[in-house]
Amino acid sequence: MRAVFLDRDGVININPTNGGYVCNWKDFAFIQNSLNAVSSLVQSGFHIFIITNQAGIGRGLFTEEQLTHIHSKMIKEIERYGGLIEKIYYCPHHPDDNCECRKPKAGMLYKASYEHSIDLSKAFFVGDSIKDIDAAGTVGAIPILVLTGHGRESYRFYTEQAFSASIYKPARIFTNLYSASRWLINQ
Repeated sequence: MRAVFLDRDGVININPTNGGYVCNWKDFAFIQNSLNAVSSLVQSGFHIFIITNQAGIGRGLFTEEQLTHIHSKMIKEIERYGGLIEKIYYCPHHPDDNCECRKPKAGMLYKASYEHSIDLSKAFFVGDSIKDIDAAGTVGAIPILVLTGHGRESYRFYTEQAFSASIYKPARIFTNLYSASRWLINQ
């Protein structure tokens, strides 16, 4: 199975200005060409999974029911453009909960791998943050950084910091999901 894991906020949709939480559908706005990117990947034989931290639930900003509604609307719009999301994995926990699913930990990736027989060493993970890159690196997936969302801040971190051998780095960097999809399709 050719699998691509996508972070949601900052990769598929714009991070809202209210502190970064999409609390309801009216806060959700697709990043330009992200719908086309997902559709193109699916049409090229990739299976798409979303891996997303949703600490707004743990912080009491929105409920799991609200998140389900947002995801239902998002999936319908993606399908309208010819895309398909195999499954969405989300961490609802507060950052202080020390769960195993919150990125940069890899619990959601391991769960997806187990449930869908995904060889993580051949999978790609497209994200906009250091947490995404670290989660991908932890499981041996190929980490791709996009410069949307928090991507520019993350890029500065990778270019300005001294690294120890234990820090993962992106394998590739692209301006957005669409440009990353063009590269993935040609692999």
